[in-house]
Amino acid sequence: MPPPADAWSIWTDRFADFLDSQAADADAAHDRAHVERVVTTARHLARAEDAQMDVVVPAAWLHDCVVVPKDAPDRAQASRRAADAARDFLEGEGYPEQWIPDIEHAIAAHSYSGDVAPETIEAKVVQDADRLDALGAIGLARCFTVGGALDQTLYHPDDPFCDDRAPDDDTYTLDHVYTKLLRLPDTMQTEAGRKAAQKRAGFMHSYLNQLANELDSG
Repeated sequence: MPPPADAWSIWTDRFADFLDSQAADADAAHDRAHVERVVTTARHLARAEDAQMDVVVPAAWLHDCVVVPKDAPDRAQASRRAADAARDFLEGEGYPEQWIPDIEHAIAAHSYSGDVAPETIEAKVVQDADRLDALGAIGLARCFTVGGALDQTLYHPDDPFCDDRAPDDDTYTLDHVYTKLLRLPDTMQTEAGRKAAQKRAGFMHSYLNQLANELDSG
């Protein structure tokens, strides 16, 4: 059984304070609001999948507690570093030790680029929750926010939707929708995550259709 509500409130404050102290320089797509959305989604998925909240909630709160810029050469190491930092924090705070290895694994396995397969239902829930935040309306908003921060061109002037070229998301922000975002539904690990991902991806396709209509109308 998860801790009672008052205990969760205390731990949530500790998680949030640690996150704020560690990730003050996070970009707008990986900020406190992103983490809070992932926590909310992870809770919903955990209930649907009967996952252990004592693992899911801390892992969701701490999954981005180490900041590595998106365009940094060591970006793929961010999730492993976050897992290490979270473990040290939780041990220092006296979090129940039986849950810490699974929390550490869930954080290490959440990343798209980290190449760590989720081996527990809790890790699958956290991974799905994080990836769902890259889909739908919020996913597009985050995508464009990061593209602007990296000073990318919004879309290719002659082929915005990659009809006759390979996507290049180092140059064009919209291309990231094709290189990664629309591939995420196929990577979902849980049934609840798959259903949510398909719904959010449907919105993204509608957005792309609307954008195509607007660009065609001159």
